Amino acid sequence: MIPLIFLAVLFATLVTDALWALYMLRVTEKKPHQSALYGSFIHILTAFTVISYTKNYWYLIPLVIGSYIGTYLVVRHSK
Repeated sequence: MIPLIFLAVLFATLVTDALWALYMLRVTEKKPHQSALYGSFIHILTAFTVISYTKNYWYLIPLVIGSYIGTYLVVRHSK
Protein backbone atom coordinates (compact mmCIF):
# COMPACT_ATOMS: atom_id res chain seq x y z
CA MET A 1 0.00 0.00 0.00
CA ILE A 2 1.37 3.40 -0.99
CA PRO A 3 0.91 6.11 1.71
CA LEU A 4 0.37 8.90 -0.83
CA ILE A 5 -2.44 6.98 -2.56
CA PHE A 6 -3.88 6.10 0.87
CA LEU A 7 -4.08 9.81 1.71
CA ALA A 8 -5.37 10.70 -1.76
CA VAL A 9 -8.19 8.16 -1.45
CA LEU A 10 -9.04 9.44 2.04
CA PHE A 11 -9.13 13.05 0.86
CA ALA A 12 -10.99 12.25 -2.38
CA THR A 13 -13.65 10.31 -0.49
CA LEU A 14 -13.95 13.01 2.17
CA VAL A 15 -14.54 15.60 -0.55
CA THR A 16 -16.87 13.28 -2.48
CA ASP A 17 -19.14 12.71 0.51
CA ALA A 18 -19.09 16.39 1.39
CA LEU A 19 -20.12 17.14 -2.19
CA TRP A 20 -22.90 14.52 -2.00
CA ALA A 21 -24.30 16.24 1.08
CA LEU A 22 -24.06 19.65 -0.60
CA TYR A 23 -25.52 18.18 -3.79
CA MET A 24 -28.58 16.96 -1.89
CA LEU A 25 -29.01 20.34 -0.22
CA ARG A 26 -28.78 22.19 -3.57
CA VAL A 27 -31.22 19.81 -5.27
CA THR A 28 -33.80 20.36 -2.53
CA GLU A 29 -33.23 24.12 -2.91
CA LYS A 30 -33.83 23.69 -6.68
CA LYS A 31 -30.47 25.16 -7.73
CA PRO A 32 -29.74 23.36 -11.01
CA HIS A 33 -26.33 24.86 -11.86
CA GLN A 34 -24.80 24.16 -8.45
CA SER A 35 -26.37 20.69 -8.34
CA ALA A 36 -24.98 19.81 -11.76
CA LEU A 37 -21.53 21.13 -10.88
CA TYR A 38 -21.40 19.12 -7.64
CA GLY A 39 -22.61 16.04 -9.52
CA SER A 40 -19.79 16.36 -12.06
CA PHE A 41 -17.12 16.59 -9.38
CA ILE A 42 -18.67 13.65 -7.53
CA HIS A 43 -18.27 11.40 -10.56
CA ILE A 44 -14.66 12.42 -11.21
CA LEU A 45 -13.63 11.76 -7.62
CA THR A 46 -15.62 8.53 -7.46
CA ALA A 47 -13.83 7.23 -10.56
CA PHE A 48 -10.45 7.84 -8.91
CA THR A 49 -11.43 6.03 -5.71
CA VAL A 50 -12.97 3.07 -7.53
CA ILE A 51 -9.86 2.62 -9.66
CA SER A 52 -7.72 2.77 -6.52
CA TYR A 53 -9.58 0.22 -4.42
CA THR A 54 -10.13 -2.23 -7.25
CA LYS A 55 -6.34 -2.40 -7.59
CA ASN A 56 -5.79 -2.77 -3.83
CA TYR A 57 -8.60 -3.57 -1.38
CA TRP A 58 -6.68 -1.99 1.49
CA TYR A 59 -7.71 1.38 0.06
CA LEU A 60 -11.23 0.66 1.32
CA ILE A 61 -9.97 1.72 4.77
CA PRO A 62 -9.35 5.39 3.83
CA LEU A 63 -12.53 5.26 1.74
CA VAL A 64 -14.62 4.47 4.83
CA ILE A 65 -12.81 7.02 7.01
CA GLY A 66 -13.07 9.78 4.40
CA SER A 67 -16.73 9.02 3.77
CA TYR A 68 -17.58 9.35 7.44
CA ILE A 69 -15.64 12.58 7.95
CA GLY A 70 -16.94 14.28 4.79
CA THR A 71 -20.61 13.65 5.53
CA TYR A 72 -20.22 14.41 9.22
CA LEU A 73 -18.58 17.80 8.60
CA VAL A 74 -21.17 19.03 6.11
CA VAL A 75 -24.18 17.88 8.12
CA ARG A 76 -22.73 19.29 11.35
CA HIS A 77 -22.02 22.68 9.78
CA SER A 78 -25.28 22.98 7.84
CA LYS A 79 -27.48 23.19 10.93
